[in-house]
Amino acid sequence: MKNIIKAATAKSSEQIYREMTEGPVGPVIINQAWPAILSNMVTEAYNLVDTYFVGQLGTAASGAIGVSFVAMVVIQAVGFYFAQGTGTAMSRYLGAKEDEKANVLASTGLVCTITIGLAIAILGNIFDEQICLIAGATPTILPYARTFISIIFLGAPWMCSALMLNMQIRFEGESLSAMIAMVAGAIINIFLSPALIFGAGFGIAGSALANIICQFISFVLLLYMMQNSGITPFRWKYVRPSKRLFCEITQGGVPSFVRQCMSGVAATLLNNAADPYGDAMVAAMAIVNRITSLGNYVQIGIGQGYQPVLGYNLGAKNYKRVRKGYFFSLRAASISVFAIGVVTSIFAPQLINFFRDDPEVVQAGTLTLRMTSFSIVLTGASMITNFLLQTSGHMWSATFIGACRLGLVLGSVVVILSHTMGMLGVQIAQPVSDVITAIITIPFALWCLHNFDEADKQEQAKAQPVTDKR
Repeated sequence: MKNIIKAATAKSSEQIYREMTEGPVGPVIINQAWPAILSNMVTEAYNLVDTYFVGQLGTAASGAIGVSFVAMVVIQAVGFYFAQGTGTAMSRYLGAKEDEKANVLASTGLVCTITIGLAIAILGNIFDEQICLIAGATPTILPYARTFISIIFLGAPWMCSALMLNMQIRFEGESLSAMIAMVAGAIINIFLSPALIFGAGFGIAGSALANIICQFISFVLLLYMMQNSGITPFRWKYVRPSKRLFCEITQGGVPSFVRQCMSGVAATLLNNAADPYGDAMVAAMAIVNRITSLGNYVQIGIGQGYQPVLGYNLGAKNYKRVRKGYFFSLRAASISVFAIGVVTSIFAPQLINFFRDDPEVVQAGTLTLRMTSFSIVLTGASMITNFLLQTSGHMWSATFIGACRLGLVLGSVVVILSHTMGMLGVQIAQPVSDVITAIITIPFALWCLHNFDEADKQEQAKAQPVTDKR
């Protein structure tokens, strides 16, 4: 493992800089994206396998996974807030050759993330029952959900920090290093989870324990890589919290924080809307969410591959590469997710049945999965545009776009459709929200790209020699 890590971190900061600012845009994005996609895929594979194992404990246990998603969202929201907040600024500073500012962001961000994670661990266990009820737990699901959530919250300090370190290393242009750490934890998890659930007889608690143990392993590996990457290693002298620093972190982090919180809102809205139709409907929505996450993770991986290229070139003021990278990422995300959607649509009943052999769950989930399999293709535009706006510092625009699909639009759609169309309204709420969000995204993308065109013209004007007209 040590030799693998050493090989993955062999590039110098100067080599990475040249690759980001001078290499062919498409291949560079793919080179950064495939480790992110693979990491996301392995993580999702673990989630699917874990969903399968927990499903063997009963429908109520399957529903608890959907309910406990809210707890995971809280942890992820903090992790991604500091990850994107520090990472987007770090990549721009690295592109501008201001390495010390990048170091300050990296080290200060780590200390802050661990501190907030500790607060989540304490408060989450104090209010675990209330959180489960708010998230839509039924009386039969509640005991399973409380058990799972209380353990997950204990791992919040290193789970938040692992997410942050993973992103920071990606923003430095070391996507392969980040992948190794995350994949190692996920693979161990695949074997540890059933061992604790069934072998040790811990039930759903075993799933949660496996999760936090393997997240800790990933955290340790990522911290080791941070120290040996040679770009932004942790140093106490760089821990310099300040108002200016937190404003900078907020600018890049708020869109991710809101996006993650809204995903919790989305899960809560859908769970509460599904609740009147019984545990089978709640479990079906949880399973569909797991399966469709596959397409979302591919899009996210491509976006994560684009972000360091975007950040470095913004810092270097190379706006043509920013624009070229955007359109390449958009095409790659849309084509990839469409291909996945075809497969999940065709085999929808079989996929649902694999995770929960319950006719009611299969019937409720099949239509939802087929509709969502194709509507998420439209989310490629909003997702890549969101990354574009966020990394370039357009905080409010990125926040709005990110909130639309998972909260602002979905909230209205699920309330209206569930009351007017019943269970069918719950099933098609997310696909309808995807279509509306894609339409909203278009003017924001055009506006941002136009700004880059204008900035490029200004840079070209500065570069032109001044002629003496005397």
